[in-house]
Amino acid sequence: IDNIWQTMENSGYCGESFSSLQSGTSDEDMVEVSGPTVDLSSTDDVPPLERDYGGWEGLNGLPKLMDLLEEPVPGVGTYEDFNTIDWVREKSKDRDRHPRGKIATKSKESTWALVKGISDAFSGWLLMLLIGLMSGALAGGIDISAHWMTDLKEGVCLNGFWFNHEHCCWSSNETTFQERDKCPQWKSWAELIIGQSEGPFAYIMNYLLYVSWALLFAFLAVSLVRAFAPYACGSGIPEIKTILSGFIIRGYLGKWTLIIKTITLVLAVSSGLSLGKEGPLVHVACCCGNILCHLFTKYRKNEAKRREVLSAAAAVGVSVAFGAPIGGVLFSLEEVSYYFPLKTLWRSFFAALVAAFTLRSINPFGNSRLVLFYVEFHTPWHLLELLPFVLLGIFGGAWGAFFIRANIAWCRRRKSTRLGHYPVLEVLVVTAATAVLAFPNGYTRMSTSELISELFNDCGLLDASQLCTYANGSEPKSGGNALPDRPAGAEVYSAMWQLALALLFKVLVTVVTFGMKVPSGLFIPSMAVGAIAGRLLGVAVEQLAYYHHDWVIFRGWCSPGADCITPGLYAMVGAAACLGGVTRMTVSLVVIMFELTGGLEYIVPLMAATMTSKWVADAMGREGIYEAHIRLNGYPFLEPKEEFSHKTLAMDVMRPRRGDPPLSVLTRDGMTVEDVEGLIADTTYSGFPVVVSHESQRLMGFVLRRDLIISIENARKRQDGVVSSSRIFFAEYTPPQPASSPAPLKLRGIMDLSPFTVTDHTAMDIVVDIFRKLGLRQCLVTHNGRLLGIITKKDILKHMAQIANRDPDSILFN
Repeated sequence: IDNIWQTMENSGYCGESFSSLQSGTSDEDMVEVSGPTVDLSSTDDVPPLERDYGGWEGLNGLPKLMDLLEEPVPGVGTYEDFNTIDWVREKSKDRDRHPRGKIATKSKESTWALVKGISDAFSGWLLMLLIGLMSGALAGGIDISAHWMTDLKEGVCLNGFWFNHEHCCWSSNETTFQERDKCPQWKSWAELIIGQSEGPFAYIMNYLLYVSWALLFAFLAVSLVRAFAPYACGSGIPEIKTILSGFIIRGYLGKWTLIIKTITLVLAVSSGLSLGKEGPLVHVACCCGNILCHLFTKYRKNEAKRREVLSAAAAVGVSVAFGAPIGGVLFSLEEVSYYFPLKTLWRSFFAALVAAFTLRSINPFGNSRLVLFYVEFHTPWHLLELLPFVLLGIFGGAWGAFFIRANIAWCRRRKSTRLGHYPVLEVLVVTAATAVLAFPNGYTRMSTSELISELFNDCGLLDASQLCTYANGSEPKSGGNALPDRPAGAEVYSAMWQLALALLFKVLVTVVTFGMKVPSGLFIPSMAVGAIAGRLLGVAVEQLAYYHHDWVIFRGWCSPGADCITPGLYAMVGAAACLGGVTRMTVSLVVIMFELTGGLEYIVPLMAATMTSKWVADAMGREGIYEAHIRLNGYPFLEPKEEFSHKTLAMDVMRPRRGDPPLSVLTRDGMTVEDVEGLIADTTYSGFPVVVSHESQRLMGFVLRRDLIISIENARKRQDGVVSSSRIFFAEYTPPQPASSPAPLKLRGIMDLSPFTVTDHTAMDIVVDIFRKLGLRQCLVTHNGRLLGIITKKDILKHMAQIANRDPDSILFN
């Protein structure tokens, strides 16, 4: 296993399937396999939960884990790497930690107990405050650094190299309004090296330096990821969704991952690759949440409680990415969270608010806004404009379906060919191609966030953008900053050609960029594709309305010289449509776009385009990009949005099946330590049902393999008289033992006395709903009280894969 992991690290492992880590078990395994633990200490200096040996009392207030020992057994109740947590068990642990009424009763006895109770209840809000502050501060630093390093590819400020282009010229008294981006203090690399700012030699020098800086940033990013934190690459949202569903990936949310992802995210964005920082910011915020959880015992020792915190952290990530606190909460609820109780909703809202306030205080863009492309439109939309908005929705859905298929095909090729063995070379080649093709076009040379800001822009009298350079058609309305519709000038048509080439460039290069071994978000590139398409359509409709204002469709609302079409609005609607087609977000996406623009009256166009986009994309493929990558990587994720409509019964899915060996079980009092150790050695199951006897098969409970191993090893070390011939009892009362017999071992405390059971004739759609809503690892199947078999989460996922004609062996467990 160590060799496999070393190989994976050497190949720049990121987002690949963990199938190489699976132990050699057959499809007939009845319970999830508990394979060897992979040492991820190199990627996470936060002690894993399993090392935090805190004891807990048995389920439902049972006695301690081992009656013959004075202390709880360390390690019992924790999980190995690549295991699925048992939500029901974790909730019982938290309930047993302070049963209802216990704090209230103790508070009457002492003031200290009251203080402890209040601090326990307040710890969750304090944790949300810390997550918001830490995530907001990191996001502000990332924004400022990325903006500076992006401009560093084109030149440097003489007043201070730490100033980006915009800030450098702000303080200059020699900046003219027409050329506000030019000032003596900002020098291009050609001016510094060869002393020329114009001409072919200056252009070639700037071209070479642009490509060189891009390659340097990309090389540093992929090298740091490969050397220090393989989990820091990619978007992170597919893995976050899987972790929130109950899967454990040690190190994915650790300190090293946070540090390296923060640094390499700046480098990757600055290199000019077609990626964004918004998706990875969700991963960064979740890393902050996971690390801060270790400050509070309540969250450090309970995996289910920790996932409530991570759901709130995901909301914080979107809040600082888009400056949209409400949209972040809805994004966590709609897209990534698996278990989202009402108190998590409140805490998510509070954490997102704190994070947005922190980012606003830092003011990374210098415009008192939380995002670079905040815009405000001044013209209302007309009902007839819903037709082009719906067309943009159709384009967004088609783009989303195309992108998902093309990107998954490329990633699968990367996994199955020698391309995956050279991650550094791949990143450098894609970066070089991107930089070489991007530099000649001004719209691809600028950062993607600046491009979106330019496309969203509502042309006013003070705008010097090429997109706002119209011919003199009619005079603007007096007293307003808005320009009326006018004939497009030569520069506008030139900009349209450049945007058309930029659209083709973004469509192709984003497919191969997403999934590389650097941090890569998908929100901004998808929005850029839609914004370009929307701006092109908006200008086309604007010119159509100008030259044909006497047509029936324009006559009632678009008089000559009137300001009736807003191309920036079309860009915003197109951006929402394309992002919705890729991610299949609906409600949260509309709210995020609304918070970006601050315009209540544009909710209907956004809703129309987003729903159209989702319908078109779903017609071509049901999966969003994150679900597709989850399935590509084989993560054991039971999609809550997917419907199970097949008429099968529990007996059709349970194991053992006909012809299989009988179910491996433990008996109440008929087994010795040697028998149990032999059963553990001969099988790879992660748990065993406990029955009264082999003859009756009447179910008593369920014991996890890990808890059994730890308890027996601990008893052999710390308890005198426990030998191989000692009998193990799972009963509440043990019968008297002969004086000559070795000391017995009572393990009733580690047994789950209330495992979930269904009958053999229970419909599978009900079983699937039980697994989804309760977060079960396994469910036992009985007939008239007798144990027949077992259904695990893996069995359900395999069954659903077979029904969908997919490879059932691609699903990863352990």
